Amino acid sequence: MAEIIFKYFQSLTEEQKRQFEMLDELYHEWNAKINVISRKDIDNLYEHHVLHSLAIAKSVNFRKGTRILDFGTGGGFPGIPLAILFPECKFKLIDGTRKKILVATEVANAIGLKNCIAEHIRGEEEKGLFDFVVSRAVMPLPVLMKIVKKNISKKNQQNAIPNGVIVLKGGDVQEEVKPFKHIADITDISSWFKEPWFKEKHLIYLPA
Repeated sequence: MAEIIFKYFQSLTEEQKRQFEMLDELYHEWNAKINVISRKDIDNLYEHHVLHSLAIAKSVNFRKGTRILDFGTGGGFPGIPLAILFPECKFKLIDGTRKKILVATEVANAIGLKNCIAEHIRGEEEKGLFDFVVSRAVMPLPVLMKIVKKNISKKNQQNAIPNGVIVLKGGDVQEEVKPFKHIADITDISSWFKEPWFKEKHLIYLPA
């Protein structure tokens, strides 16, 4: 089932392939105990959750040492797939729901991720500085930006794009990006992934 990942990311190591392949059983097992993915959607894990998360990797190839905060990670998306893909970057996954962080922690440990920590903390309480904040549709963009602005480092610009916020959103995003229309970069994910589900799915990048 992980073949859809391998189709779009063809330079994976054997270890990365193994880690991606392990996600199916782990998420099915944990989702039966703690519902972090809708019961109807768990069988679409790789397309709707793992590959969707990896759209961020099509937007920016994070360089070694990049620090990334996954805001509102839920059960580990987009943070865990990105941490697999970028083993030399550092990821912190946060969520305000303790049981979701338990799932993210257990999955990360089970697949042997060394570059990823998960913490039960609300975004308002997170004090750390990161190069990028990533998120999957947790709240309206203006609200998110107010919370995470404090967490984006203005120094150590080491990637091809300036430090900032990258979010994954579905549907019509024009209203949400109005306050940022002069700086927001919106990409249709269907330009990278051809499956019909990705129609009307977008990646929004906002420099800090």
